[in-house]
Amino acid sequence: MELEERLNDVRSRIAAAELQGRRPDGSVQLVAVSKTFGADAIRPALEAGQRIFGENRVQESQGKWPDLKAEIPGIELHLIGPLQSNKAAEAVALFDVIETVDREKIARVLADEMKRQAKTPRLYVQVNTGLEPQKAGIAPKETMQFVGFCRDELGLAIEGLMCIPPADENPGPHFALLAQLAKAGGVEKLSMGMSGDYETAIAFGATSVRVGSAIFGAR
Repeated sequence: MELEERLNDVRSRIAAAELQGRRPDGSVQLVAVSKTFGADAIRPALEAGQRIFGENRVQESQGKWPDLKAEIPGIELHLIGPLQSNKAAEAVALFDVIETVDREKIARVLADEMKRQAKTPRLYVQVNTGLEPQKAGIAPKETMQFVGFCRDELGLAIEGLMCIPPADENPGPHFALLAQLAKAGGVEKLSMGMSGDYETAIAFGATSVRVGSAIFGAR
């Protein structure tokens, strides 16, 4: 299949999952994960009308997205990989959404940078639902306190929560947990679900899904 066919297949599956879950048509955003792919590989997705993309690394993104964003209007770029404090300035300058706020230090640095640059990328808190030591994200039991800290102490508008379930576990309970945390904290958006489980994530309330290999192919 060509990229456009794979992209349309994912779009169709999202629409079917919305219908099955009695969700409004178009209520789930598709974030096309373009990490490790260069501008030439991304262009067919742009030509097919895709405008929302996800990247893991700030430095890699700086090498391809400024020119694409200048050339094509309406692109929305999400940072979905861990953010180091020394890359916060670049992240605020380039990304429209930062999905990986997960500790006090990075929240403070982002708050300072957003004031300095007079830019307000939308922010998500990453939750480590599986408590995996090698994975970024705040512990579920600390999520509500951290969201409150970001809002009340730093004046950050936390739009959503994000998670990456353990690869060897049923993702459903992790998606359910994230949805419960969002409801308890008055958080509107849920970024959850990837190429292998995005339809399940939609059933549990995902408002955006992050799909890479099902669109761009194996890395």
